[in-house]
Amino acid sequence: MSVRDHITAGIGWREHQGDGPVLVALHGIGSEARAFDGVAAALPGWRVIAWEAPGYGPSTPLAMDWPVAADYATALAGFLDALSLTQVHLVGHSLGTLIGAAFARAHPQRVSTLTLASCAQGGGAQPGTLPAKQAARLDDLAALGAPEFARTRAPRLIFQPDQNPALVTAVYDGMSKIQLPGYAQAVRMLASGDLAADCAALTAPTAVIVGAEDIVTPPAQSQTAHAALPAAQRGALTLIPGAGHALHQQAPAALAAALRAQVHQGVTP
Repeated sequence: MSVRDHITAGIGWREHQGDGPVLVALHGIGSEARAFDGVAAALPGWRVIAWEAPGYGPSTPLAMDWPVAADYATALAGFLDALSLTQVHLVGHSLGTLIGAAFARAHPQRVSTLTLASCAQGGGAQPGTLPAKQAARLDDLAALGAPEFARTRAPRLIFQPDQNPALVTAVYDGMSKIQLPGYAQAVRMLASGDLAADCAALTAPTAVIVGAEDIVTPPAQSQTAHAALPAAQRGALTLIPGAGHALHQQAPAALAAALRAQVHQGVTP
């Protein structure tokens, strides 16, 4: 499978080329496009496009200091327009679930299927008000710098980190690249997000998957998102044993299997 990195319309993106289903992947708050390499490798023939969210990698930050999920969804719509992609399969991980659900709510005709992995429920705060938990993220980043910040947090994303040092290193590599203002914008969006509210308004077939050992976004958060989905759109809720928060890196084959199941139920663009 050929892999190429691009920048289009101010967004960096990583493309795993293929002639099959088109999957757009949205990474989490401390991650990067490269984190989906294992999933793409388990989907031979698919065209997998993983973006670098606004303010991550080479991508231009959003214009506002306090964005909400809908602002990222607008950026995603512009990015897909620039690639002439009118309809895609969409997967979001962690913070990416908030973006994916907001996009599917605003642009239902553009989403064949949606898969939410390791759901971040959001804090439901009003923009302009940063709760203590989210404020602590930015304080820690300012005090430690990105590399040390990543060193302290990366092991929490992997189940049994001592037995999986290569996976911890992969998570660290992505997290150590976070930068301002992009990370601060994402933290503020997380603080104001409300995944369940967006899920309740979805019209695309939507599946949910989570690692059974996830201590960052515990399975209960993904179960809440799944329960909020309209019955007609509610796909599978899959619990993956032996996997932590970085599900796409610790259990890429399981996530790929869930994506294949979703595509078989939807319309392949």
